[in-house]
Amino acid sequence: MKKYLLLLAGAFVFSNYYAQKEDPVLMYVDGAPVLKSEFLQIYLKNNNDPKYDKASLDEYMELFKKFKLKVAEAEALGYDTIPKLKKELDGYRKQLSVPYLIDSAKNQQLVREAYDRTKNEVRASHILIRLEPNASPADTLKAWNRIMALKKRIENGEDFATVAREKGGSEDPSVAQNGGDLGYFNAFQMVYPFEDAAYNTPVGTVSKPIRTRFGYHIIKVTDKRASRGSIQTAHIMIAIRSTAPKEELEAARKKADEIYAELQNGADWNDMVKKYSDDPGSMSRGGLLPVFGTGTNTRMVPEFESAAFALKNDGDISKPIQTEYGFHIIKRVEKYDVKSFEDLKKELQNKVNRDERSKKTQDSFVEKLKKEYKFKDKSKKGLKWFEENLDSTYFMGKWDKTLPSDKFLFSIENQAYGQKDFAEYLKANFRSVPKNDIDEVVKAQYRNFQKEKILEYEESQLDRKYPEFKALMQEYHDGILLYEVMTDKIWNKAIEDTTGLKNYFEAHRDNYMFGDRYDAVVYEVYNDSTAQEVFKMIQNDTINSRHVLDEINKDSELNLTVRTNKFEIESTPFLKGTNLQKGVNKPFMYEGKYYVVKVNEKIPPTRKELSETKGAVTSDYQAELEQQWLEELRKKHTVKVNEDVLYSLGK
Repeated sequence: MKKYLLLLAGAFVFSNYYAQKEDPVLMYVDGAPVLKSEFLQIYLKNNNDPKYDKASLDEYMELFKKFKLKVAEAEALGYDTIPKLKKELDGYRKQLSVPYLIDSAKNQQLVREAYDRTKNEVRASHILIRLEPNASPADTLKAWNRIMALKKRIENGEDFATVAREKGGSEDPSVAQNGGDLGYFNAFQMVYPFEDAAYNTPVGTVSKPIRTRFGYHIIKVTDKRASRGSIQTAHIMIAIRSTAPKEELEAARKKADEIYAELQNGADWNDMVKKYSDDPGSMSRGGLLPVFGTGTNTRMVPEFESAAFALKNDGDISKPIQTEYGFHIIKRVEKYDVKSFEDLKKELQNKVNRDERSKKTQDSFVEKLKKEYKFKDKSKKGLKWFEENLDSTYFMGKWDKTLPSDKFLFSIENQAYGQKDFAEYLKANFRSVPKNDIDEVVKAQYRNFQKEKILEYEESQLDRKYPEFKALMQEYHDGILLYEVMTDKIWNKAIEDTTGLKNYFEAHRDNYMFGDRYDAVVYEVYNDSTAQEVFKMIQNDTINSRHVLDEINKDSELNLTVRTNKFEIESTPFLKGTNLQKGVNKPFMYEGKYYVVKVNEKIPPTRKELSETKGAVTSDYQAELEQQWLEELRKKHTVKVNEDVLYSLGK
């Protein structure tokens, strides 16, 4: 889901109010009713602990009114008729309808299959020849011949990785680094046709070419094993790219080794993370990283995963390992085995419903719909014309013969489809059709045509049959309009209106101030004796920070860190509350570290320039524009709330 759903974010709630016979009008916006169910659904979605007292309902109603006013303005301006937005909403409708267009019994088989694959992992390499989903027959044949030629070379004894890397080999951009090796994976970590082929290919063999939306693949399965489960780790990271100069890599390696040695000698893990880790995202949490492995959406680089899963017990710490991001010392926090089927069933069901594998169940579902919608097929005579008039030009997209009539083919409910409908379908769907016998092509395309139209009809009935689907589509509709109108009226306007932004800044300059600052060089060390040594050295004005670093760190990269900046006192934790003097100040301790600060100048509060605070000014200017806009909308649109219905919520 895109970020712009704003108010509407969160997991969808299937509430029992859908079953209620009465769904009273909660409010009117320009005379259009908004039902109690719509408000309640969004209220529950955005409140984990919903309260139904008057103050809580009034507070949320104010947010809801602002939301509805913006949507009403978007509709008044015609945003709901913009082709781009209509197409986007149609795309979301297609996605959201997938779980409703499947055979539930066969769907459960796929859920069980997914669980079995979750318990087992495959390691595979692949070669990819790219091909668009709707590629022409000529391009499809060309890609097929290329992938088959590569497959034959491997079957004749050439090395898979070598063939993959060579010019004319794999078109996967990562092949230069990995030779096509994708590592271990299990269910849902690859597109389904690829996953299915990998699980059904014996170890040591190469699959037949597999078509996915990316193109043709051949897959070599190199190993299969029981899933290792998932694991949570923490790490200390010394950040350095693997492409850094050799001397910098060696210095980073030495630093990691020294940290590891201190840990082995009993140093506290959390203290070492705070002192030395270069990962800002995990540093404040003791280096803790997201759970990764089986059943998660998180994957680590192979070197990290291998080292993590090699740790035998919770609390074990690895030797430093190198990845493309730097050196890591890994601590095992907790390991989890694969959950039982019952525990994972709901999660797997949701994944299957969203995954392309669910389309496998549509054929049987279509048969059920035929019975429900009184399907009638009288196509025998009508199809004969196509069998007689479809020719080789069809495979090139050039077939264009005029129908002498428009004979009935089939109907569902009161919706009938004839020859002209099928002819249009054929013209639009000539791509990727195998050059089979014409009679077979007509039969196959007619089956596809029937399936498409029956599923389209069922999709058109979803709002009627499933109130929760209708409500969710309303959310997407409103969310798309809200994002677009806010972008045009507020967000982009504030960014593009440079004169307005500058005028706003000038009118509010005193809101954007630097506090007291030190223009200073900060020396950070880990014991008092080193702090005293640094303090003594920098008394000499001829000695600069580079000299101090070289001297103090000659035996260890861990001894000293130096930073030069204009530090805002109250927002810099180790400086907050200090009253340092110009020049070299005596060492002081903060949270286990010692600091020696050479103050070049103490800078009093000064106004920031626009370039120094543009982000904050833009945000504030957007808030002012939105408030002004809302005042205009309140005058332009009418909102009437039925308070009796509002306060009846929760009763």
